[in-house]
Amino acid sequence: MSEMQVNIVTPAGIVYNHRAKSVIAKAVDGEIGILANHIPIIVPLTIHAVRVQRVSVDTEDWIAVNGGVMEVRDNVCSIIADSAERARDIDVERAFEAKQRAEEELHKTEAIENNSHSKRAEISLRKAVNRITVSKHNKR
Repeated sequence: MSEMQVNIVTPAGIVYNHRAKSVIAKAVDGEIGILANHIPIIVPLTIHAVRVQRVSVDTEDWIAVNGGVMEVRDNVCSIIADSAERARDIDVERAFEAKQRAEEELHKTEAIENNSHSKRAEISLRKAVNRITVSKHNKR
């Protein structure tokens, strides 16, 4: 069986480190699937879930990744992300609160037509929605 090492690292440290059969992530140009023996590649990632099919279990691990870069080389898939959380580590209540704050901020900034604040609010909203989506795949 072909396998690869998957590492997800943030400025806070290692978030994920397992052997895997496949990785599915969302690059800026669309979704990308990685299998063992993939050609070397470096792609920028968007705010989205990364799904990892581990070698040792029959379920996918879901990780909320908030931007970053994925590099694949020599059967190692490394993701360096601005921030990332495994489904099991997401505080769902906090994510819903962040979503509500972002929606309120977005509504305020649209009313005063402030583009920079509006973009920040949109990013905060996307991050919160991503965390909520990933949390639904918690396999505790």
